[in-house]
Amino acid sequence: MLNLVLDFGNTRVKAGIFKGNTLQSTTVFNSVSELLNTPSILDNVSHVIISSVTQEHITFADQIRSKIQPLIFAHNTPIPIHNKYQTPETLGADRLSCAVACHTLYPNQNCLSIDCGTCIKYDLLLKDQGYMGGAIAPGLQMRLTAMHEQTAKLPLLYVDKDFNTLTGKNTNESMLSGALVGAVAEVDGIINTYRSIYPDITILLTGGDADFFAKRLKNSIFAHPNLVLIGLNSILNHSLEKN
Repeated sequence: MLNLVLDFGNTRVKAGIFKGNTLQSTTVFNSVSELLNTPSILDNVSHVIISSVTQEHITFADQIRSKIQPLIFAHNTPIPIHNKYQTPETLGADRLSCAVACHTLYPNQNCLSIDCGTCIKYDLLLKDQGYMGGAIAPGLQMRLTAMHEQTAKLPLLYVDKDFNTLTGKNTNESMLSGALVGAVAEVDGIINTYRSIYPDITILLTGGDADFFAKRLKNSIFAHPNLVLIGLNSILNHSLEKN
């Protein structure tokens, strides 16, 4: 029995095939059209869960319902942890999935997941209380784009993952330093603050820019590129166990 887990993000669709709790393979689709044109994604699949931060998943869900009924992850979907967020209906599915993945991978531990994607999202799971919430900050490219769009003269730059210069010697370098080096310092600072409150906390890093941060953070972290998929699979298995 195989599970198909689909995470519809702001820019891409990430798919994972699981057997039980074990991730067998992953595929990244650059568009929903690419996913729709890959019918083999359903081969040998018994159950499907879909998470989306947009409405792009609707077409795919409608297309596969004649073969399999997908579980659309929503704020009222049963999960294996307590959710103490005050507005669960506004909570991004990816954030809650990361918290569930922390519970799956590191049971009975305090965890902070940091999802480094379009936005940088911090999510706190306490072993004796559940999901507590966190923070959302601009991602790397968003910082550069905002400087261009909110000023008259600053150029539009793109993330250079090899850049590591603290003191920029021209405008481009100064912007890259502020956005990229500054973001690393920010993440390190957030981690230090959480560690001052929860000394035993486990830090998990995921998302498209996770490698960039993992190479530069002074704090010790565990990199998990498929954290959202792992959480969604645990949610799917939890729902199947309840039925």
